[in-house]
Amino acid sequence: MQGSLVAISDLHVRYEDNRRVVETLRPESDHDWLLVAGDVGDTVADIEWALSLLADRFEKVVWVPGNHELWTPPDDPVQLRGEARYRYLVELCRRLGVVTPEDPYLLWEGMGGSAVIAPLFVLYDYSFWPVGARDAQEALALAENAGVICTDEFMLHPDPYPSRTAWCRARVEITEARLAAVDKALPTVLVNHFPLVRRPTRVLRHPEFALWCGTEATADWHRRFRAAAVVYGHLHIPSLIHEDGVPHREVSLGYPREWQPRSTAPGRLVRILPEAAAVRRGG
Repeated sequence: MQGSLVAISDLHVRYEDNRRVVETLRPESDHDWLLVAGDVGDTVADIEWALSLLADRFEKVVWVPGNHELWTPPDDPVQLRGEARYRYLVELCRRLGVVTPEDPYLLWEGMGGSAVIAPLFVLYDYSFWPVGARDAQEALALAENAGVICTDEFMLHPDPYPSRTAWCRARVEITEARLAAVDKALPTVLVNHFPLVRRPTRVLRHPEFALWCGTEATADWHRRFRAAAVVYGHLHIPSLIHEDGVPHREVSLGYPREWQPRSTAPGRLVRILPEAAAVRRGG
């Protein structure tokens, strides 16, 4: 039996209710691969607990960092910052057998056909400006006046880069080069914590928060790099949109106060392939 490619994000396992949901996550087939699109937890111990459990259950787990993994919480014994923290998590994942954005891209050959699985680590650069802003500085001022400030401003340190914007730009450059080197005969599945296009942020209750949700530099990646599907989280608004015919899926669990009022069972894994292949065929 061939496996499916499934996804989830924003597990936030520091909440006991979310930990219980994660404990229920299991594959339907021994050959299922799981894409984890960031925000597993805030502390290294929580991240290790969740990814270790999932790696034992799924044939392959692919992880990308969210902003919460990149935080340096004061109560975390691991006080690394910025790039050093990210690299520490990469090595942790490798010990667990979990694939990261620093590893060779895998070729999926299960249901839905062949596709290159590309886990991405691309941040944000404050280019999703709210209405009325003419540059990033004005955009941040508008957000502050509206009382909207992301915790990243205090917990996500860009060291050794001078700013989160600079770190984002470096990651965009690195990632573009890797994606450009992928066999052009193959489609891709692009996995990032933040949406690659701005459109999903249009429904945010506080539109100013879009500043911390991505970069305009990735707006055409689904076309340039032949995406069969794009997987992301961060917004805590599970949804499906199509850009140029390409499905973009937000696959987050979110905080208990967000998922508990929903009628659907929490923590349902989202099937990425073969569903995306059916979309391409018009099925």
